[in-house]
Amino acid sequence: MASFLNIQRAGKVFATLVLMCSAAMLVLYPLQNAMAQSRSLPDFTDLVDQVGPSVVNIRTLEKVAARPSAGGSGDEEMLEFFRRFGLPMPNVPRQAPRSNRPAPDEEQPKGVGSGFIFSADGLIMTNAHVVEGADEVLVTLTDKREFKAKILGADKRSDVALVKIEATGLPAIKVGDVGRLRVGEWVMAIGSPFGLENTVTAGIVSAKQRDTGDYLPFIQTDVAINPGNSGGPLINMRGEVVGINSQIYSRSGGFMGISFAIPMDEAVRVVEQLRTQGRVSRGRIGVQIGPVSKEVAESMGLGKAQGALVTGVEAGAPAEKAGVEPGDIILKFDAKPIEKSGDLPRIVGAIKPGTKATMTVFRRGNTKDLTVTVAEIEADKVLAKAEAPEAKPKGVAGQLFGLAVADLTEVQKKELKLKSGVRVEAATDAAARAGLREGDIILSVGNTEVSNARDLEGALAKHDKKKPLSVLFRRGDWTQFAVIKPLN
Repeated sequence: MASFLNIQRAGKVFATLVLMCSAAMLVLYPLQNAMAQSRSLPDFTDLVDQVGPSVVNIRTLEKVAARPSAGGSGDEEMLEFFRRFGLPMPNVPRQAPRSNRPAPDEEQPKGVGSGFIFSADGLIMTNAHVVEGADEVLVTLTDKREFKAKILGADKRSDVALVKIEATGLPAIKVGDVGRLRVGEWVMAIGSPFGLENTVTAGIVSAKQRDTGDYLPFIQTDVAINPGNSGGPLINMRGEVVGINSQIYSRSGGFMGISFAIPMDEAVRVVEQLRTQGRVSRGRIGVQIGPVSKEVAESMGLGKAQGALVTGVEAGAPAEKAGVEPGDIILKFDAKPIEKSGDLPRIVGAIKPGTKATMTVFRRGNTKDLTVTVAEIEADKVLAKAEAPEAKPKGVAGQLFGLAVADLTEVQKKELKLKSGVRVEAATDAAARAGLREGDIILSVGNTEVSNARDLEGALAKHDKKKPLSVLFRRGDWTQFAVIKPLN
C-alpha cells in the first residue's frame, strides 16, 4: 500500500514538473521568437559612430545690397513702433542727413545642405545646387568647429561640387563599390534635413540605373530625404559611401518615399577633374538620338529593340566625319553595349576629348564599325518646336501621312547644296506627330531616294499602309531621321 502511495505521489510530482516545463516553454517561445526577429533587423548604431564624424553641415550666404538711408535707422524703427500702436509721438531731434555713399552689402543666409569629408586634408563633396550662387560657404563639423570653405569646382550636369577647408587630420569617408550594391539592400543617410544637423535615416535600395538625367544613372531608395539632406552620403552596411543624396520625387516638397542618389563611382570621376582642373570636360560626337521602340526596330529590320536611334547628325561634327547617318542605330560605343538611348551620352561623355573610339551601327539590315574622334562637349543646341501649318495636305502623302510637298527649284537646290529632295509645304496629323514641319527637305522615304514630288508619291503608293514609314530629311544644317506612323 505504501509503495502504491509513493508511486502515486511520484506521478503527481512528475505531472507538476511537466506542467511547469510547458508553462516555461510558453513563456520562452515568444521571447526567443522576438529575439530572433530583432537579430534579423539591421543595427545602424555602429555605422553612425563610424561615419557620423565624416558628415558636415553646409550653410551658404549671399550678399544683398542694403538700401541707402537718409536718417538714423534706429530712429525710424522707433517712430514706426509708436505709429503702429497709436502712441503719442515723442520729440525726437532730427539728425543731420548721412552721406549719399551707399551702405555696404549685407550677407544673408541663402541655404542649408550637407556634405562629407572626402580626404583628410579638407576636401568635401556635396551637391552643386547646394553651393550654387553662394558668396560664402560655411562648413560645420560634428565637433562644432566651423570653417569658411573655398569652392574648387561645381558641375551642374552631374550636380557634384568639391569644396575645401583649411584643416588636416579629418575623418575621411570610405568609398564603396557601387557595382556590388543590390536592390533590396539596406542603406543609411546622414544629413541636415530642414537644418536639423546629424539626422540619421535608413531604408533600402529601390532600384539602380534609374534614368532621370543625361549623364547619371541614379540610385533610387526609400530613405527619408528632405530639403537640407542634399549633398549628404548614402551609406551601405559596411560603412562605405555609395552615393550622394541629390533629389527627391515629391508633389508637396517633402519626402514621399522616393529619393535619388548620385552613384559614387560617377561622382568620384567628376571630383577628380574638379580637383585637378576646376571643371569637367566631357566627350561629344554631334548626334541627336532617340529611343529604339519596338515599331522602329521592326521598320528598320532590327530583331530587338535596343541601341540609340540617330535622328540627326550635326554638320562638321565628329559623327558626320566618321560616316554616321540619320537612321543609324548605334549598338556599341567603345566596345560597350548600348541597351537604351540614355546609355550613349554617359559612355561618350566619360571619354576624354581627342580620343579615338570605335562604334558599331546598324544600317539597312547590316552592322558596320566606324571610327570616331571624340570632341569636347559644347552648350546644348535646342531646335525650335514646329507649329502646325494651316494648309491641309492632299494626295497619297496627305491622306495617309499628313504631308504636302513641292519640288525644289534650281535656286533652292543651289542654296541648299542639294541635288535632289522635296520641300515640305505642310505637315499635319501623322507627319506633325513625327516632328516634320514646313520647310523641311525630304531626301528619302523607306530607304528610297526622293528627287521630286512624283517620286515621293510613287514610293508612298508602294509602301505597306499599315507599317511605319522611315523618312530622311534635312532641317537647316542638320540631316535628321523620323518615323511616321500612318493615320488610322
